[in-house]
Amino acid sequence: MFLEALASVLLGLALALLAGHRLGHRLPARNLVLATGAAGALFGAFVTHSALGPGHALPVLGGAVVVAVALLSLLVRPAGRGNSARSGRSVHAH
Repeated sequence: MFLEALASVLLGLALALLAGHRLGHRLPARNLVLATGAAGALFGAFVTHSALGPGHALPVLGGAVVVAVALLSLLVRPAGRGNSARSGRSVHAH
């Protein structure tokens, strides 16, 4: 169980770093992203381990990845919001 928890936290941190690298301009502070990835993966591993029982390391890690990705996706801000040039609205009055 300890190794599953450690591996899931490391997976969550890796996913958070990847998300921060790819979508850094659309995410909040890096510390929040890292904490969310690690906590989400740990929670996913706990829930999956509780449902399946011991001896299912790969499915537990899969559950950790799924929950971490789901929680990280909730942090992503929409692209182009508030940018009047992209939305087609003119800033200048005619």
